[in-house]
Amino acid sequence: MTGRPAFSGGVYLVTDTALCGELGVVDTVRAAVKGGIRVVQIRDKTASNLDFYDLVMRTADAVGDQTLLLVNDRVDVFLAARSAGAKVHGMHIGQSDMSPLQMRRIVGADGVIGLTVNTVAHIADAHRLPENTVDYFGVGVIRPSATKPDHPRPLGVVGFRALAGLTSLPCAAIGGITVADMPILRRAGAVGAAVVSAICGTPHPEASAKALVAAWEK
Repeated sequence: MTGRPAFSGGVYLVTDTALCGELGVVDTVRAAVKGGIRVVQIRDKTASNLDFYDLVMRTADAVGDQTLLLVNDRVDVFLAARSAGAKVHGMHIGQSDMSPLQMRRIVGADGVIGLTVNTVAHIADAHRLPENTVDYFGVGVIRPSATKPDHPRPLGVVGFRALAGLTSLPCAAIGGITVADMPILRRAGAVGAAVVSAICGTPHPEASAKALVAAWEK
């Protein structure tokens, strides 16, 4: 990999293995990318390292040339996949994960790093980091989400707008987002909108992705 890819924003898929059901994560991601998704985060908090590595490798093999592919939390899996030649482009981390500065030192200058933020203090802390440590913020949750029951207090669109207005970094909204939210969030300053169940929990992920992308681009 040469040079750090840009965070392209738009509709952003975060995977959920249980919600993908019999179709599976790889085929769900393949269908979503066919439907126009250009950023995918592979997330599975319960899989073993070996199973998660296998999932990342298979997903990268399926769509690595077509989308920005990010790994949630597990930097050891990201590094192993990258060293094996997988087209994985970076990491997404939360407030309880490894610090962004430590992550940048491990990932290197050519990897994308996204950071979840929920408060003014989170953004202020990130702004104190060296320039180019973090590439984008995942801001949320917008509303309660069944895919992450331990989420912080929902921000709503008004709260999202307030936080996004505090930074020049791209902000992707996340948490309970539907097709109807796409134009509202874009007007509120979102560079992207991340979804889980709006694609993973549907019987036709390609069609769901197309509807979300159309609403975002409308």
